Amino acid sequence: MSFPSRLLSRSFSTTATATGPKFIGSVIRGIYKENNLKRLVDKFKKSSDLGRFRTNTGIYTGTVQRLANAKRFRWIEEILEHQKQYKDISKEGFTARLIALYGKAAMFENARKVFDEMPGRNCEQTVLSFNALLGACVNSKKFDEVDGLFKDLPHKLGIEPDLVSYNTIIKAFVDKGSLDSANTLLYEMEKKGIRPDLITFNTLLLGFYSNGRFADAEKIWETMVNMNVRPNVRSYNARLDGLAIEKQTKKALELVGEMRSKEINPDVFTFYALIKGFVNEGNLEEAKRWYNKSGCGMNKAIFKLLVPFVCEKGDLDFAFNLCKSTFSKRCLVDQAPLQLVVDRLAKELRVKEAKELVELGKTNSYCRYNLKFPSEE
Repeated sequence: MSFPSRLLSRSFSTTATATGPKFIGSVIRGIYKENNLKRLVDKFKKSSDLGRFRTNTGIYTGTVQRLANAKRFRWIEEILEHQKQYKDISKEGFTARLIALYGKAAMFENARKVFDEMPGRNCEQTVLSFNALLGACVNSKKFDEVDGLFKDLPHKLGIEPDLVSYNTIIKAFVDKGSLDSANTLLYEMEKKGIRPDLITFNTLLLGFYSNGRFADAEKIWETMVNMNVRPNVRSYNARLDGLAIEKQTKKALELVGEMRSKEINPDVFTFYALIKGFVNEGNLEEAKRWYNKSGCGMNKAIFKLLVPFVCEKGDLDFAFNLCKSTFSKRCLVDQAPLQLVVDRLAKELRVKEAKELVELGKTNSYCRYNLKFPSEE
């Protein structure tokens, strides 16, 4: 029996050490390290008998996320339904967590079932569990249902939606593409005396700027400033994305200067927006300069943005070096841009470099890419 298993087998003794923080930490680490998902599920269910374990939100979220990534939805249901045997299920906070976890796995029907069972367990339904259900609906992309929930359930439960409720429904409308409906909710919040916060504005700004509604987004920005809500890096990044779409890189650079003057540090998304702006303008040298200047290294989004552009401009040296950089820095990227560079190199009779990338795709130690030299197809 492995050490973590021996720990787990002793977890049901009545000694204080068997439920202490160090012991629970060992159990949690054992679950995090478990690579066999079936054993992970079994360990999780056994560990759930420990009260301290059930209070650890991180292990619940992490386990559900792992199983969802592996598309093991039946096992997600198994571990979450298992929780209903504990007395915690009569507490709204615990039940709201289960609802939210089902939402993270896009299992809205299960989330709704847990919510509907609450009265039968003498579990109070307040705005807390309502918000959890609303969030589960949005995370499950059930956009056609979320509006009905928002309008009907508060009256049925005798509750009033709060700031979290409005932020959730605004996100739903933005994700659905109903930007004007999302913006209208700002006025409804004002009528009800609910003050929008930075999350409210960032959700709206991202939706409007990224969808080419620049003028409307600027009005929302002005409203945010007038309400003394201080923008953060996410706010600025949304605005920079809007400027990139509008091909206004000069204003984008001025905005980055404003960020720095306000001690808001640019991040990788800031530089992505700047590079995107220069790509949209067809300015190869500035796009390359800002990539090199960013210091943020390679990531999947920047790679996908830059590679087709530099290939189109005929700068295969830069494209080749970008590809080699992804391998040396162990960066996970889509295969299509890599294959594009291989094809362009082969077309220009740069066979040695093309085959080098094909070989790197096969032999790197972190992700195999099935790249093909054109003559092999």
